[in-house]
Amino acid sequence: MSTSLKKIISQHSLLLKTPTGIIGLDEITDGGLPKGRPTLICGEAGCGKTLMSLEFLIRGAIEFNEPGVFMAFEEKASELTMNVASLGFDLDKLQAKKKIKLDYVHIDRSEIEETGEYNLEGLFIRLGYAIDSIKAKRVVLDTLENLFSGLNNQAILRAELRRLFQWLKEKDVTAIITGEKGDGPSLTRQGLEEYVSDCVILLDHRVINQISTRRLRVIKYRGSVHGTNEYPFLIDEEGISVLPITSLKLEKEVSSKRISSGIPSLDSMLDGCGFFKGSSILVSGTAGTGKTSIAAYFANETCKRGEKCIYFAFEESPKQIIRNMRSIDVDLQKHVDKGLLKFHASRPTLHGLEMHLVAIYKIIKKFKPDVVVLDPITNLITVGSVSEVKAMLIRLIDFLQEEQITVMFTALTLNNIVNEQTDEGVSSLVDAWILVRDIEFNGERNRGMYIMKSRGMKHSNQVREFIITDKGLDLVEVYLGPEGVLTGSAREAQKLQEKAGSMLRDFAVSRKDRELIRKRKVLEAKISNLQMEFESAEEELNKMHQQEELIKQMTSSTREEITNIRRGEHNKEKGGKNG
Repeated sequence: MSTSLKKIISQHSLLLKTPTGIIGLDEITDGGLPKGRPTLICGEAGCGKTLMSLEFLIRGAIEFNEPGVFMAFEEKASELTMNVASLGFDLDKLQAKKKIKLDYVHIDRSEIEETGEYNLEGLFIRLGYAIDSIKAKRVVLDTLENLFSGLNNQAILRAELRRLFQWLKEKDVTAIITGEKGDGPSLTRQGLEEYVSDCVILLDHRVINQISTRRLRVIKYRGSVHGTNEYPFLIDEEGISVLPITSLKLEKEVSSKRISSGIPSLDSMLDGCGFFKGSSILVSGTAGTGKTSIAAYFANETCKRGEKCIYFAFEESPKQIIRNMRSIDVDLQKHVDKGLLKFHASRPTLHGLEMHLVAIYKIIKKFKPDVVVLDPITNLITVGSVSEVKAMLIRLIDFLQEEQITVMFTALTLNNIVNEQTDEGVSSLVDAWILVRDIEFNGERNRGMYIMKSRGMKHSNQVREFIITDKGLDLVEVYLGPEGVLTGSAREAQKLQEKAGSMLRDFAVSRKDRELIRKRKVLEAKISNLQMEFESAEEELNKMHQQEELIKQMTSSTREEITNIRRGEHNKEKGGKNG
């Protein structure tokens, strides 16, 4: 078979899909529900079946221009309209525009007789008219149990179900049929719908430790790949939001851009440039060590750059955080007023872990921040185990890395097994880990900061004293004394002691210098005297040499003169004799 023929067959065999428009559901189903085929949504009472199917119709009409028919067997049209009005959906307006048609069918069990001729012809006629009247592309039947409530013959039931599903396929509409969960292993009361449906979605509403959580699972999807895990979903004022589990392939893009922590001395410890953009940072420490202050400084620096930040607070209210940060010269209110900083505060016990994750995911998608702060994540242990918190944070970090959003977590350390496990578990996920600890010495409690790790960059391995004042945050250079690292008043006392010692040494050196100068002068004076004595003696010796030389000369001259005189006298005597 040629490559081109294979490509044509592949294109024709590709399953067409209808997007639901529900946040997260299209990602799980890889594009939406099977186009032109029936989908079963089942679950217990109150799990959200009717709301999900209604939103499927409304999103289709508003976002994809696909009209829809909703045929109800339980609730009247006025009741449905009232129920979804709180979510911002106006069904009356959509009906007036012929985008949606609501049809309520009342079925009385006493009027249903079990005969071999039982059929759904009346329903087909009524539903066919509704579809044709608005040229519907989407259909919802809610709920199927009421349609067959008086029918116990399994053979007829199975035959009529197959007829209904086949009729919907022939009408070329994407249909959702809702069904209540059955007893035992079956997904529905009849136990047949899940077998004849092309796609089956199970909704679940469970309560664990007095905290309710809604979950969704795609049981089957003929002809398509789909997510098979359980996914938490949230029902709020904007409808349904499903949180898909992010990719586990670790193929996300990374950035080499650096962003400041807001504390210059901390940036200098991080190779002088701060954190990587899109990275995850953990700040852990005992109570009162300044974790929230560090997070607030980071948020403040983000907003000063003109970027957006979301601050998720699980311990303090936004007003409390804003007030407290003013004491360290940080004004967060101005960033809130400019729309650059958004607070979202809630107690962890408000939702389960997965519901918190859905809420965080939804807020981030809507606000599109550059930086996210979660303060503190250890409070989440009150609604889940350490492993569950770690699983939640893995999914959150994956999502944020996918969006290239920088996140800072704060974690409270209590030096017990649970918190050590939390620190170790979370710290293995993050790119940078900053630890702030108490340093008790000389009757004082001070703070020390360490950089435990920072992937992809050089970082300081030293301890810095972390100081919080009304001027802000700062890190003091390492100061080593005879007993090790000194902080607080011990550091100041050691500095004073060393300063006094330096002054004493300087004075001693100065005194020795003066003594040396005096001795040098004395020595120079002695040398000068000796020089003078030497010159005097030399001069005396020279005089003696000169006198001796003069005496020699005078003696020699005198001798010559005497010699000459004697020679003259001798000559005279000799001439007289001869005469």
